[in-house]
Amino acid sequence: MQNARLEGGCLCGSLRYTVEGEPLMAAICHCTMCRRAHAAPAVAWALYRKEQVAFTQGQTMLYASSEDAQRGFCATCGTQITFTATFLPGLMDISVGSLDTPQLIEPTLHYWHAEHLAWAEFADALPRYPEFPPLE
Repeated sequence: MQNARLEGGCLCGSLRYTVEGEPLMAAICHCTMCRRAHAAPAVAWALYRKEQVAFTQGQTMLYASSEDAQRGFCATCGTQITFTATFLPGLMDISVGSLDTPQLIEPTLHYWHAEHLAWAEFADALPRYPEFPPLE
């Protein structure tokens, strides 16, 4: 999928974005905050450099979910699209489920697995990290 250009957006269509190129990482997060923010047992994220992401329609509203992180969402329908954090300078997570073609981004690991729900176990052989994985 080299030099891929993907598009995505929120549930109501108010927000649209494009991402250019490959993500630095694609993973499934099991942390409590992601679960609550998405009302889901886990969330798939694709990590991009901020300059790879462009909003083509609308802008996200931001919510500071902690001192170090912000979540970007649609003010109309509430769909969470982005995650940024001080510990990921210049980087932006895009929720894989908000892509028009989420099947093109395949997660390669699980993180914050220490907080996973026992009944939501994934049947895969991907590596699992108790917290955020090391960035190489």
